[in-house]
Amino acid sequence: MGRFFGTDGVRGVANADLTPELAFAVGRAGATVLAHSSDRHRPVIVGRDTRCSGTMLEAAIVAGITSVGRDVASVGIVPTPAVARATVAEGAAAGVMISASHNPIADNGIKFFGPDGFKLSDQIESEIESLIGNESLPRPTGTGIGVARIAQNLGKHYYDELYGTGVDLHGLHVVVDGAFGAAYAIAPYALRKLGATVTEINCENDGARINVECGATHLAPLQAKVRELIAAGEEHVVGVAFDGDADRALFVDETGAFVSGDHVMFAIGRALHDRGELRGDTIVGTVMSNIGFERALQHHGITLVRAAVGDRYVLEGMRAGNFVLGGEQSGHIIDLRRNTTGDGPMTAVTLFGIVRASGKRLHDLVREVVVAPQILVNVRTPHKHVLEDAGVREAIARAELMLEGSGRVLIRPSGTEPLIRVMTEGDDRARIEAVAAELARTIEQTAARL
Repeated sequence: MGRFFGTDGVRGVANADLTPELAFAVGRAGATVLAHSSDRHRPVIVGRDTRCSGTMLEAAIVAGITSVGRDVASVGIVPTPAVARATVAEGAAAGVMISASHNPIADNGIKFFGPDGFKLSDQIESEIESLIGNESLPRPTGTGIGVARIAQNLGKHYYDELYGTGVDLHGLHVVVDGAFGAAYAIAPYALRKLGATVTEINCENDGARINVECGATHLAPLQAKVRELIAAGEEHVVGVAFDGDADRALFVDETGAFVSGDHVMFAIGRALHDRGELRGDTIVGTVMSNIGFERALQHHGITLVRAAVGDRYVLEGMRAGNFVLGGEQSGHIIDLRRNTTGDGPMTAVTLFGIVRASGKRLHDLVREVVVAPQILVNVRTPHKHVLEDAGVREAIARAELMLEGSGRVLIRPSGTEPLIRVMTEGDDRARIEAVAAELARTIEQTAARL
């Protein structure tokens, strides 16, 4: 049996790879492992994003969970961090989010949270995998069957967390791109409640358009709207874009420029550092974090620790070192003062709160991060073992030697898609572009032979 869990839960094309039958089996196995030590009436919290396949998979996984005797509280369409928050606040047995995050419309996924609100370890995922399809799992009857209920009111726990920051956003004009996803209603409402003027784009419950040329995967519409409002004479205009499940956020500053996760961590990290609240004077990034970000942090006495790509690995590094802040370029920001997972709306509230409290523009708060050119080329192939080929290894070694002292090379398989990602970074753009293109060509040709 192949491994079902990737870097962020179980994902695949809904009704093809990720079938209702598989979702049912995952629900049975997951509920058995995660809830076996708790009272049977402590529910499993289940949420989803807006994808067309979401209700189908929700029905299947809820059936699986209840079939082993566990209760379910379905919270409906909410951001992933809301499921994590509600799980902890309700003392639930576990949490489940049905979403494929930034992936295309046809994809969907299942990710679990433990009763502590954290994503699962590899060990627990392996235990769940070992039980998928196991016919010996419980099949209670009568009053032993679990009961599912609608509990959309549990979203209040997440709202309370957003408002509990105490930030005042009066004077800011925020453009919100909801990506037709899970934050389409929650994010605009929360920002208005905190005092911001809000302009909404792509903030509709439309799973047929989730992530399509919008949101955190496509910032052009957000940049265009911010620039349009600036040209019309609006002041203090900034923008935020979420992905499908809103566990990540990217930003646009007052000039219409892109603000990455590295920039966001710099601004939040500096604010915490200045207040003496940045534990260990350290931020946990990933191997993809730009060297310009690392240089800017070093200037202020802040250390960057790099983890493998994937917010779960960032979180592991944070918990191991007792650090409070970490994240990825892509906008997954984890602030353990506020939540146990990547949290797009909370990141927006925190960052915009720093902007208002400092009296500075977002553009000025992040300008010290001088981004070194970084080239990313995706090679589409399911053959991840192509990286073990001798010819590919030699090509990577030559590239590393060529950029030694002036840049770096990172080759890795995607944990969520059938891709090999080729990244080169350095101060000489032409050079790193040539290196990336040659490496991608070698990998592509070798994969074709396989």
